[in-house]
Amino acid sequence: MALDPASRARFNLEKANILLLDDTPMGMAILVQIVTGLGAKKIHRCTDVDMAKQVASNTQLDLAIVDALPPSGAGYDFVKWLRNTAQEPNCYTPVLMTTAHTPRSDINRARDCGSHLIVKKPIAPIVLLERIIWVSKEGRPFLFSGDYVGPDRRFRDQRPPNGVGRRREDQPPASGPPPANTSPDEETASSAPSPV
Repeated sequence: MALDPASRARFNLEKANILLLDDTPMGMAILVQIVTGLGAKKIHRCTDVDMAKQVASNTQLDLAIVDALPPSGAGYDFVKWLRNTAQEPNCYTPVLMTTAHTPRSDINRARDCGSHLIVKKPIAPIVLLERIIWVSKEGRPFLFSGDYVGPDRRFRDQRPPNGVGRRREDQPPASGPPPANTSPDEETASSAPSPV
């Protein structure tokens, strides 16, 4: 999702209760500066998991931006605690995970602990704004399945299928058989939408 710079749409976090969890002074300063720039006034700055749990136990949250807290990964544990232990409505709070490293294992861990999205550092304000808007509009159902509690992990970027345009003005797809070196199975696999 890309925001149009010419758009007159306004987005303001003035009334939102936002929990920020980052154990580095620079990381916290950047997050505070970004969300303040988006209008946030009720910011709960947490430098460790115990502080974050106390805030989540005593304050109704609208958004949590949680660092993974390497090397221990305590940020993932906090999100899992939030999903499984925190009282309603905080157990449903939208959570954006931040991390400087995004190997596949960390992305899977962020998804499996119950976060909505992972944002790679360094964080640009426009990227964080896009993720906040996307999470607020996405409407993924919340699941309680076995040991997983969180937004439905099965979502895809549903683009138009290959050869089908989005507007009437688009050119019709070229007719004819598929290329000779493509089997029917490969053709089907290549037209399937890819997960985000």
